[in-house]
Amino acid sequence: MKIPYIPEDSPFNQDQKAWLAGFMAGLQTRLLDMGDSAARAKPPIYILYGSQTGNAEGLARTAAGNAKQHGLEPVVKALDEVELEEFGNMRRVMIITSTYGEGEMPDNAQLFWEALSAGHAERIEEMSFGVLAIGDTGYDGFCEAGKNLDTRLEQLGAKRLLARVDCDVDFEEPANTWIEAALPLFAEVEGGPDEVAATPATEVAAPVASAYNRKNPYASALAVNRRLSGQGSGKEIRHYEFDLGDSGIHYEAGDALNVVPENNPELVSLILERLDAKADAAVAKHDQPLVELLARNFEISTPSRELIAAVEQRAGNEDLSRIVQSGDKAALEHWLWGKDVLDLLQLNPSLALSADEFVALLKPLQHRAYSISSSSLANPDRIHLTVASVRYASAGRQRGGVCSTYLADRVQEGDTAGIFLTTNKSFRVPVDKSAPVIMVGPGTGIAPFRAFLQERRASDADGRNWLFFGDQTRASDFIYEDELTAMMKDGVLNRLDLAFSRDQSDKIYVQTRMRENGKELYAWLQDGGHFYVCGDASRMAKDVDQALHDVVAEHGGLDVEGAIAYVNQLKRDKRYLRDVY
Repeated sequence: MKIPYIPEDSPFNQDQKAWLAGFMAGLQTRLLDMGDSAARAKPPIYILYGSQTGNAEGLARTAAGNAKQHGLEPVVKALDEVELEEFGNMRRVMIITSTYGEGEMPDNAQLFWEALSAGHAERIEEMSFGVLAIGDTGYDGFCEAGKNLDTRLEQLGAKRLLARVDCDVDFEEPANTWIEAALPLFAEVEGGPDEVAATPATEVAAPVASAYNRKNPYASALAVNRRLSGQGSGKEIRHYEFDLGDSGIHYEAGDALNVVPENNPELVSLILERLDAKADAAVAKHDQPLVELLARNFEISTPSRELIAAVEQRAGNEDLSRIVQSGDKAALEHWLWGKDVLDLLQLNPSLALSADEFVALLKPLQHRAYSISSSSLANPDRIHLTVASVRYASAGRQRGGVCSTYLADRVQEGDTAGIFLTTNKSFRVPVDKSAPVIMVGPGTGIAPFRAFLQERRASDADGRNWLFFGDQTRASDFIYEDELTAMMKDGVLNRLDLAFSRDQSDKIYVQTRMRENGKELYAWLQDGGHFYVCGDASRMAKDVDQALHDVVAEHGGLDVEGAIAYVNQLKRDKRYLRDVY
């Protein structure tokens, strides 16, 4: 702003000129102050998330939508999108993170955590922060990712504005309460001079909340329920199609559909018999009879920690007591494998629990999330799922997965089931329609890639598509064979590499095929290819990750450290994405 002045030939006397000069100087000062005030009116708040399935990202965007009401300008990023130097210039940092697996960082937070936890990380004493963690108390590493980030920021000198909250699977209410408590505190933090220049604030669109959620699922009619795997298969994989009707639910390839299950009525009856309780028995603090609570409200297949502890104290079972008291988590997990709530009650026939006591020891029955196997561009009125029915026998009883057998056995075509959507913006087809896509999805891991291929075809994407698929036997387990063959013929699917482990003496897996075709796989990556993995996290995804590193090292002429750096850059560029469970 130019300095105001009064021209010498202006028609004012000296007193008038002096008065006008003072007035204009004061006006300039006010305008400068107003400009500074406007610049400070919306200081940035950095809302950083680590999200494996989209829940933490959804909360981050909800927080961003509310931040402006508190005079803040939200900047939303995945943690891996933030460099430490940039992070050090931030003054207001809200971190929202889930925990993946047994206490691990989500995929889009791992590289950030490795850098932050390194010994050379600089102190960040000008930062004020808060951490919101979401997890599942059914896992030993409950909210471990959030706990680790919270502790590390404090170690580096950052100021904690409010205590961390660790949310269980019913995270919505405590998470939103924490966010509303946190934002006014962040609004009171004074910003540093380099903050805005370091990372300019960007507009963030508030998410549009669906009318349907965990507490209010949509009653969707099941239009299709058919078996995919052959009769000779050792598995039972089924294809489901849910009718969206007039729900207004819109989904994208990469999202997950949550199904609200009901418990097996046979197990409910056996538990009632074991408790010597009547089906219509009243339960304290609940307005439904016991049989309804056990059928629809509480988890009776996987014992809760509270139930395990109560049974251990009362049953007098030496094996259980020895394992629990030793604190050996792996041994307890092994002992519990295949056991349900009834198994624990039967450890001691004299163990007695009232209906009130028993229900108080149970966890709420949770929805089950499945990767959507259709594209809304090709199927706007339906959502497809590809689900393996879990069945096994133990202790003289037939057992099954809570939701997979609910769908397979008790929801017939035309019946309704409660559903709601979880968006996963971190697992999407490339925006660039010409980018090559490499997909690794054995078994039901093919689900999102069937959706991706439908999406690429419907959007006229001209990028090449390569799928690695496998299972046990080609004759019985080659699900969607007709569709994939048709996609090969019409040019949507450019390469299809199959790995059926039991069709020959030597086991062949998808990672075997990756190594066999490593030269071309690396060439696709060099051409800007995006690499996706879906399926089992404990074994397959780790084996595929190792194979990817090996391929990059061999065909890129890199050592171990060089291959790690290459793959890490794929992650930073969002060209290596996983949907693993």
